[in-house]
Amino acid sequence: MATTAPAPARTAHAAAGRAAAPASRRRRAVSYPSWMLWPAFAALLVFFLVPTLLNFVYAFTDWSAFKQGFGFVGTQNFQRLFADGSLLSSLRVTLVWALLVALLQNGFGFVLALLLEGDTRVNRGARIVFFLPVLLSPLAVGYVFQALLRPDGALNGVLGALTGTDVSIAWLGSTTWTIVVVSVVQAWKWMGLSMLIFMAGLKTMPTDVLEAARIDGASWWRTLWSVRFPLLAPAVTFNVATALLGSMNGFDTATALTNGGPARSTELLNIFIFRTFGQGLYAQATTMSLVLFLTVVIVALPVILYLRRRENVL
Repeated sequence: MATTAPAPARTAHAAAGRAAAPASRRRRAVSYPSWMLWPAFAALLVFFLVPTLLNFVYAFTDWSAFKQGFGFVGTQNFQRLFADGSLLSSLRVTLVWALLVALLQNGFGFVLALLLEGDTRVNRGARIVFFLPVLLSPLAVGYVFQALLRPDGALNGVLGALTGTDVSIAWLGSTTWTIVVVSVVQAWKWMGLSMLIFMAGLKTMPTDVLEAARIDGASWWRTLWSVRFPLLAPAVTFNVATALLGSMNGFDTATALTNGGPARSTELLNIFIFRTFGQGLYAQATTMSLVLFLTVVIVALPVILYLRRRENVL
């Protein structure tokens, strides 16, 4: 004859089982095979860490396509590049480009986020339209705008039709303003990403804070400047960091649009590096890459740290 445990014992056993179940589920949730991370770490090591470390070696050599082997030459590569002036010119163009792209991309994205904040069918469709350029190839964007901005291109044709005159503006032919035009194209391509980040920040704001501002009689502009914009500090940090870092390493769009012209006025440092490497001057190209890496660290890191401290203050 089967025996059963007393009711209190069964109850205690069931309670102990229920208490042990969450603990076992927690152990299963945090346990994962670490070997699944090895391919990612291997790719990071081979394609990023090792080349970055080798930059600090080959920049001090005479490595080139015109001789076998290489020897250490100290700081001669740096002295030649800085004495020539071409490196400083490309570095200055890169910094101007990065600043313009960061400002324009985030400015466009912030305005779009405010305009398309409402959850309507029209706004949802507009968000998709403005995000589509992010998915396009930078080279394709550059070649398309190169065709549009030619003196006989579609933009001048539209302007001529609207004004009734023959318009033949060389949008990409000015040594002063072409860098601005190229920066606008680059900002147009990536403003959809900034828009989404800003919109996510706007959507997650605490409603009680906004309601308190409305009750206190704050206007829309006052609420935006004094309440909503400070709460967007994490989104601002992310957008500024990504725009600044991405534009300082820019290459594709500027190459397709102008290939560094006219008169090297849009020759970014990466374009200069590409040309130098193509000429077989590997050590000089590596030296330029090292200069670009150090410039990114010196310029971008303080900006990011300042924005991070601003988040904590706000």
